[in-house]
Amino acid sequence: MNPDEDRKPSLLLRMVIMLFVVVPVIAFVVGFNLFSTAQMKANMGKGGLPPATVSTMTAHAEEWQGGLGAVATLRAIRGVDVSTEIAGQVDKVKFSSGSEVATGAVLVELRSDVERAQLESLKAAVDLATITLARDREQLTVQAVSQATIDSDESDLRSKTAQQAQAQATLDKKTIRAPFAGKLGISTVAPGQYLNAGDKIVALQAIDPIYADFYVPQEQISRIARNSAVTVTSNAWPGREFEGKVTAINSTIDSSTRNIQVEATVANRDRALLPGMYAKATLQTGGKERYITLPQAAVTYNPYGTTVFLAQPVQGGKAGALAATQVFVTLGPTRGDQVAIVKGVDEGATVVTSGQMKLTNGTPLIVNNTVQPPNNPNPKPQEQ
Repeated sequence: MNPDEDRKPSLLLRMVIMLFVVVPVIAFVVGFNLFSTAQMKANMGKGGLPPATVSTMTAHAEEWQGGLGAVATLRAIRGVDVSTEIAGQVDKVKFSSGSEVATGAVLVELRSDVERAQLESLKAAVDLATITLARDREQLTVQAVSQATIDSDESDLRSKTAQQAQAQATLDKKTIRAPFAGKLGISTVAPGQYLNAGDKIVALQAIDPIYADFYVPQEQISRIARNSAVTVTSNAWPGREFEGKVTAINSTIDSSTRNIQVEATVANRDRALLPGMYAKATLQTGGKERYITLPQAAVTYNPYGTTVFLAQPVQGGKAGALAATQVFVTLGPTRGDQVAIVKGVDEGATVVTSGQMKLTNGTPLIVNNTVQPPNNPNPKPQEQ
């Protein structure tokens, strides 16, 4: 008998046995999956969407003051580098670095021995010329001298008087005074030091009040007016606000940036603000308005529009049950963490402030207001 013919019935038997074992297993797995899917659909149909945990707040209206923000540079009302007009050796330094001085206060005296001696000599010459003129005028009455002598005496007196005034002016320039009241800077000038004409002695700044210069776009010109209120803040003084007003608007617009320069005068009684500082200037424009105010985190931005979710009672549901309703809104200005809602939300509505990314219309809500998103109109930087 052929051995190959004996193997065929055994292979066929094995295949039949395998089919009887494998097919029921496959059928069981497929059936179990179909049953599980059907059960899930049935459960979802009975229970609806799963609830989502969110935080909420009641929408209310707040007053908003229109304004423009800009980066400002602070500048002294008056500021100079005090220098000497003539050369000389420092005799006395009569100020301290960083001190406040009044108008006309003596800052430095240069050595002036030669000038004082020369002035005394000229004073004596003027006195002699005065006496000579008086004597010759008496002699003219008796025709002892001619009118030409009187004319010469008068000319000599005027010349001597002018020389005295010149010497006095030179002597006065040896004393350097503060041209206006203000705060002095740091100086390294010391007695015995020789100064050339024009050498810097010390910086003098009048900084109460102080100027804040900033630029705004040309399209905002219609919103700017003299005496408009300005608030200035600086990171050098966190939490402080300095009040001022617009005192000048430039007569030209920068052709490269299309911005216009605005000058504000800011109160600085304690000299906290210094020239050269940068600060943030907020220019108040228009009157106050009332807007529905929400945290910016409550707004969802989508390609098809800007929306918020409202937490509204479920009609026919359990008492206190809430569900999400998505509404389109029109936004107004922003300030800090807040945004104004011009249209779409009524005062008193309950608005979802966090957790809205997992919501759709009709999603049941569980409210947990333990943590709320930032809602500060004027947030301050936090240092860790």
